[in-house]
Amino acid sequence: MTSKIPLSSFSIPPPTQLLNHNLTADLKTPSPIAFRKVLAESPSIQRRARLVDSQAHFSYVSPFPLSFPYEIEPDPSDTITDKAAVVEKWLSRREAIQEVPLQSNTALKKYIPGNREQTRTLIGLSETGIRDCVPQLDVGDAFNLLGRPALAVSQENDLQSETSPASDSDVSARKNLVDILGGHAVLMSDDFAPWSLRYSGHQFGTWAGQLGDGRAVTILVAQHPDDPSLMYELQLKGAGRTPYSRSADGLAVVRSSIREFLCSEAMQALSIPTSRSLALISLPDVPVYRERKESACILTRMAPSFLRIGSFEALNGPQNIMFFGGGQQPPNYEALRILGEWVSKSVLRLELEDGEAWGKKLVLDVAERNAKMVASWQAYGVSVLGLSIDYGPYAFMDIFDPFHICNHTDSEGRYSYKVSSLLIYALRALLNALAPLIGAEQSSSPPKAVSPGWSEVSKDQIAAWKEQGINATVISEEYVRFMRKTESDERLWRTRLLDFHGTFRALSSGRTGKDWVGTYEARVESEKDEWSSRAERLEEMKKANPRFVLRQWVLEEVIAKVEKDPDMGKRVMAKVLQMACSPFDPWGAEDDPRPDEELSAEEREERRYCGLGDKSMLGFQCSCSS
Repeated sequence: MTSKIPLSSFSIPPPTQLLNHNLTADLKTPSPIAFRKVLAESPSIQRRARLVDSQAHFSYVSPFPLSFPYEIEPDPSDTITDKAAVVEKWLSRREAIQEVPLQSNTALKKYIPGNREQTRTLIGLSETGIRDCVPQLDVGDAFNLLGRPALAVSQENDLQSETSPASDSDVSARKNLVDILGGHAVLMSDDFAPWSLRYSGHQFGTWAGQLGDGRAVTILVAQHPDDPSLMYELQLKGAGRTPYSRSADGLAVVRSSIREFLCSEAMQALSIPTSRSLALISLPDVPVYRERKESACILTRMAPSFLRIGSFEALNGPQNIMFFGGGQQPPNYEALRILGEWVSKSVLRLELEDGEAWGKKLVLDVAERNAKMVASWQAYGVSVLGLSIDYGPYAFMDIFDPFHICNHTDSEGRYSYKVSSLLIYALRALLNALAPLIGAEQSSSPPKAVSPGWSEVSKDQIAAWKEQGINATVISEEYVRFMRKTESDERLWRTRLLDFHGTFRALSSGRTGKDWVGTYEARVESEKDEWSSRAERLEEMKKANPRFVLRQWVLEEVIAKVEKDPDMGKRVMAKVLQMACSPFDPWGAEDDPRPDEELSAEEREERRYCGLGDKSMLGFQCSCSS
């Protein structure tokens, strides 16, 4: 059994396994030691939107969840008259630079701000995320504080069961967790500090230049106790401004945070590659202005890496393109080599001999991983690891519509269900970024990895290598190989306006439409020798087709309940999380023939939550604002 430790007592992985020891930091914050000096003397460096150095892969940044623009007023007792100095002092007083004593054997030191106290309320905690990623984490009495998961919650008839008072150590572990994941306390050492990644990319098909983690900060890297080679980054989303925020406030609202918190765990339960959820911390004192005034919320998500295709585009993006964005640095081919070597060996873990060419293998591996991921999306309804990340305006489809658009900002349907082949667009962007390096590798016989200084050649040679690299790497075939399917199934759903998810589960009973049933029954008949009975086949089908689906109406109802009454709403959200993590279970007494009125209140609610919902919510579109 894994022993439990509080978050502040986590050890630091060896330098060879840490991103910040193998990639290049922003020159404004070159090291953890230098970064702590920045926090005290010139903290605006990390809050001011700017183009970072061309060789940088990341910037050291600390969480700072405050409304933006900041309401900066000089302290009446100060004699400072220089406006820039007033800003720096105001910020530094709110940065986490005061050390909090911890046990002497901890690898990290804990820092808190001297003048930034906010209400931090834990509203969600993922038991499955903890189980799979950080089983050593001591959350203290956090689950007891969240209450018993339930859909049928009311103040009158569903009082929480009494529990024995929590021990001092349990309370301490929970407060420690909330302080760190709420962006208040920061863990640092001479070898480690939080960071945000630099990346570039396209938005709705248009080159946008430098983007980067505008509101996400990796605060810790945890080794899995059962496999020390497996790392999980703990990243706060909605943690405040970074150098990559452009004009945004760096914050996230409750509704979008709930959507990602629930969907990440729902996706893993469906065996779809995804980042994972850990916790949701509400910040009710921090207003956020979107279509309406809302309150801030911080999601803690986990993944082995949050590097993405745009991390490569940042180092060699499209050239000579007019665009409206935050600007873009010139190519830095040496930084491209450093990033590619790290991703190949430590992130993708490609099997490579010493000196073996890795560029082409990297592109094809990313293509295969992401094709499998998108195929999984479509089976149930882009990072370099092929993980689903950054859940924005997503949807699990209700009535089948191949042209369904879940984002009301996407007027052209660029990200509709039908255009999953758009993934090739992203993969080609990765290939274009790495093409000169791949060409340089392929110019050797046999191909071999490039060495430092490989790009110190003429522009004509770089162009020739780029053409050679593109010609040597075919990614569309990798994609097509994983995305082949027939149109007949889609035609059945579309013409009969069928529930995309419920149809699959209903097929286990053998009741289908006449136009399609012949083919289906012939398939069942051809496979009958593989099953001992019809009941066995039915059970296997139910294990592959979910009873519960995280539909739009479910999400909207959960969000409304949490926003109206967090104490009751968080219990409903916890129950929905349970259902999403066990989607194949017979929720709502699925096979029970009794009428609804004979079921318990909880069973009736479970049955309702497994339904299609009100017609007004079919095809519901989300806002991009989050």
